Amino acid sequence: MTRCGFVAIVGRPNVGKSTLMNRILGQKISITSRRPQTTRHQVTGIKTEGEAQTIYVDTPGIHIQTRDRNKAINRFMNQAATQALRDVNAVVFLVDRTRWTEEDEVVLQRLEHVKAPVILAVNKVDRLQDKASLLPWLESIGARREFAAIVPISAKHGTNVTELEAEVARHLPESVHYFPEEQITDKSQRFLAAELVREKVMRQLGDELPYQMTVEIEEFRDEGRVIHISALMLVERQGQKKILIGENGERIKSIGREARLDMERALDAKVMLNLWVKVKRGWSDDERALKSLGYDLD
Repeated sequence: MTRCGFVAIVGRPNVGKSTLMNRILGQKISITSRRPQTTRHQVTGIKTEGEAQTIYVDTPGIHIQTRDRNKAINRFMNQAATQALRDVNAVVFLVDRTRWTEEDEVVLQRLEHVKAPVILAVNKVDRLQDKASLLPWLESIGARREFAAIVPISAKHGTNVTELEAEVARHLPESVHYFPEEQITDKSQRFLAAELVREKVMRQLGDELPYQMTVEIEEFRDEGRVIHISALMLVERQGQKKILIGENGERIKSIGREARLDMERALDAKVMLNLWVKVKRGWSDDERALKSLGYDLD
């Protein structure tokens, strides 16, 4: 009897959703950084073990749209996360230890009308100084709604992640598998290449460069043993372009070097990577521009 189902991983920004999915899959599919809102798209990760195939959907962090976070791209991220809750067989709601924020409350409200069972996963418990404080907090949060299960975990170190997967598996329906056993994502190699470049920018320049930066793959040519990739980094102002290039081009070289190494590991081939920077004013608040850059819920 084969089983297969969709599971949405939701939570506020920077709570560890992408780290959790990468841990479950055993390799990097979703990019990560210390900056909130690193994930901008729904990213699908597929895990097949024996008779069961679980299709995880990593989502952008659901966030409050304040004056400085009310651009088209912010609306897109919230819509992408909410859309992922439709027609799933289970939801993993990820929160951070004993910290409950206003944005956690927003996520909880979004889950009110979800018919699928919701599993509460409490992340980063390895960082908890006072372990005794966890139980009363779990009881208080458990009173907010009926959860199918509450599982304390550490996505980074793998603590209790197997137990979380076992809880998820209980809610998978009988079904044929939707994907081949060896497939781990439905995203293209072009998409993964663009995300790896953006990850390096977020990690190296997260404090200096605002969120108005995205990456577009202009060339992806696979010649067998060598893949040629040209990536265009779009920013909104000339000053941001200077930051990305760095003094004597050192920053863009560093970003390219780190991205290329990750690409070679992910694509299992030698990569020749060329990076460019271009100013495209207002792209992050222009819905037509967003669609042309791949920010499309369809």
